[in-house]
Amino acid sequence: MPARGLKSLAFSAALGVLAAPALAQPPAAPATGYKAPLAADGHPDLQGVWTNAAITRLERNPRYGSKLALSDAEARTIEGKTQAQIDLGNKPTDPNAKVTDLPADCSGGRGTDCNYNAAWTDPGHVVMRVNGQPRNGFITTTADGRVPMRKDVKVDAFGRRALPAGSGPSDNPETRALGERCLLSFGNSSGPVMLPGLYNNTYQFVQTKDEVAIDVEMVHDVRHVRLNTSRHLPASIRPWMGDSIGHWEGPTLVVETTNFNPEQVFRGSSEHLKVTERFTRTGKDRLHYAFWVEDPTVFAQPWGGEYEFSRITGQVYEYACHEGNYGLVGILQGAREEDRTGHKTAPTNIDQKAKGRDAADLDGEGES
Repeated sequence: MPARGLKSLAFSAALGVLAAPALAQPPAAPATGYKAPLAADGHPDLQGVWTNAAITRLERNPRYGSKLALSDAEARTIEGKTQAQIDLGNKPTDPNAKVTDLPADCSGGRGTDCNYNAAWTDPGHVVMRVNGQPRNGFITTTADGRVPMRKDVKVDAFGRRALPAGSGPSDNPETRALGERCLLSFGNSSGPVMLPGLYNNTYQFVQTKDEVAIDVEMVHDVRHVRLNTSRHLPASIRPWMGDSIGHWEGPTLVVETTNFNPEQVFRGSSEHLKVTERFTRTGKDRLHYAFWVEDPTVFAQPWGGEYEFSRITGQVYEYACHEGNYGLVGILQGAREEDRTGHKTAPTNIDQKAKGRDAADLDGEGES
């Protein structure tokens, strides 16, 4: 075959990869027999304040092998260690303590020199359970419970695409994380996929016949899910958290999101990212959440998982990210001082620490 024909065949194959249909769908909600009350729109009522706070994280902790389900004894051990850290963090700090004394009383703190101790965080104190079963991670569709990245895609330890050669993360405000700039939630709290983080893992659902709005406590994002339409926004319009359209399949709200803002990167995803979510009431105080992630330019295969929100009392309070916040200014001033003096003070092991954050969190240790 001539070279031109080979190139044409390769191009067609690449298009085929991009257009390949999903191999599966999000996990189905467990059959609990629960009949949810109906909202004014005639569909199951999802309204209220919910939380996904949990020790469990997206990917499985290899400390427990590749198994998805933990034993009750393993879950109790993990929860016991976490509670001990919370109790330690709630104790008064010695006013004479020095920075060098902090690691002994860090109590689950995060960052260099314990810039957060456990008293200031709220990542959750229980292992996530689905239909009563304690889980080692949220991902259910891969054998090891990890995100199936393509080998030719490179991301940093936090799942972000690498900056252009010669650029640094503190060169400009635009190269810092969206959460630090108070533009979008830290981690991936707002989603999709909606994931628990260091704190503020609370969501309020408001439901009408035309829309479901999800008020996210972290950075006070609001997700708008448009109903009664099958058409996404034009490809040129890419809002934060993407364009979400939803429909009802019996008791389940199905939400499809595309058109993500190019600055919002989930595990290295590209403009081809599509996330499908399913929300199903499985009990008076339980909301099953399943997700399915597709981006053939980044992931080796579509993948998904599940967890359960639990209902809480109270309300979602305002998250005023920028009021009195001097963190971003300090980061950039420090970087300019490094540029001036040539002396680097930032830790060099941040990537190594971050790589183990998911595995460590399940035992109440490490970063979120």
